[in-house]
Amino acid sequence: MKLIMLGAPGAGKGTQAQILSDKYGIPTISTGAIIRGAIKNETPTGKAAKIYIDRGELVPDDVVIDIIKERLDEDDCKNGFILDGFPRTITQAKALDAMGVEIDKVLDIEVDDGLIIERLSGRRECSSCGATYHIKNNPSQKGEDCERCGAKLVSRADDNPETIKSRLDVYHSQTEPLIAFYKEKGNLAEVSGEGTVEQISEIALKALEA
Repeated sequence: MKLIMLGAPGAGKGTQAQILSDKYGIPTISTGAIIRGAIKNETPTGKAAKIYIDRGELVPDDVVIDIIKERLDEDDCKNGFILDGFPRTITQAKALDAMGVEIDKVLDIEVDDGLIIERLSGRRECSSCGATYHIKNNPSQKGEDCERCGAKLVSRADDNPETIKSRLDVYHSQTEPLIAFYKEKGNLAEVSGEGTVEQISEIALKALEA
C-alpha cells in the first residue's frame, strides 16, 4: 500500500503514520525527519533547509523532491510506503505524479487550529529514531525516554507559539489546496483528528480499508 498523510502541523500525522507502518509492515517516510537529520549533521542540504525552517517557511520544492526521489529508490519501499510531510504543495504533488508513483490512498486528518497549538506545545520527539509522542495525549511509557530505542525525548525547535502560527498560515495557503487536488483524483479519505490516538486510528483504518 502506498499512502500519503495530509493534515496541518500537529494534526497527528506522525503518530498515525507509525501505527499504520506497524500494521502494514511498510516504512514511514517523514521528510521532516530526513531534513532535521541533515540539519543535525550539517550537510549542505541541511544548512540550506535550516534557513527556511527557522523562519517557519517551507523548504523549497526542488530540495524536498530530490530527497524523496532518493528515498523511494531504497529497497524497503518496494512493497509500499507512507509519505508523511510530502507532498506539501501542488508542485510537489505533480512531481510525485511525474515520478510514476501511484498512490492508493491520501489520508487527510482534520483538526482545529486552536487544538493544534495546544498539541504542539506538548509534543516530544525522539532525539535518535524520530518517534513522536505527546506529554498528555501520547506519552512515552519510559517517561522522558523513547519507548522504541531508549534515547532522550526533546521538544522541536519549531514548536514555539510564534513559529506554530506561521507554520499554520503556510499550511492553509500552500498545503491545504492538496485536499481538493486529491479529492478530484478520487483517492482522498478525510477523518477527524479530534479524539484519542486509538479513536483516530480506528477511524483511519476503516477509511483506508473502505
